[in-house]
Amino acid sequence: MSFDDLLENNAAYAATFTDSNFDGVARAGVAIVTCMDSRIEPLAMLGLHLGDAKILRSPGGRVTTSVLNGCVLGVQLLQVDRIMIIPHTRCAMATGTDEDVRRKIRDTNGVNASWMTFGASPDQMTRVHEDVEMVRSHPLIDGRAEVGGFMYDVDTGRLKQLI
Repeated sequence: MSFDDLLENNAAYAATFTDSNFDGVARAGVAIVTCMDSRIEPLAMLGLHLGDAKILRSPGGRVTTSVLNGCVLGVQLLQVDRIMIIPHTRCAMATGTDEDVRRKIRDTNGVNASWMTFGASPDQMTRVHEDVEMVRSHPLIDGRAEVGGFMYDVDTGRLKQLI
């Protein structure tokens, strides 16, 4: 398998590329933390455009160390003053625990992933509350950005604010 098809697609994209003068700040002041799921188009679902927001993705839309670092950088350096944490319905990371994910990897591929942490949990509401609180209480974010927790419905495209 190669990347030729993707490089060909990129050549077509680059031929009509007109967005070369962005400075990297979030023009709408938004950072979006969401899942890596390919059914989610963060900018489109919020009516935003290229350059409007910082997009941080992780399995399940969890706030990992790297995601939290991205939120801090967004707030401190990239004009982010609103952070949206957006998990979604029918998320594979909400169907079980990390042990379930490790077992599935082992059963499917014969690979031992016992040393990995994925952040899986069937209790999405508790997870989103924990993640919002973690971001809100960070000393480099607290008082500098509004943080909200949401749920994206992959079947309707609707976003609901939870926190």
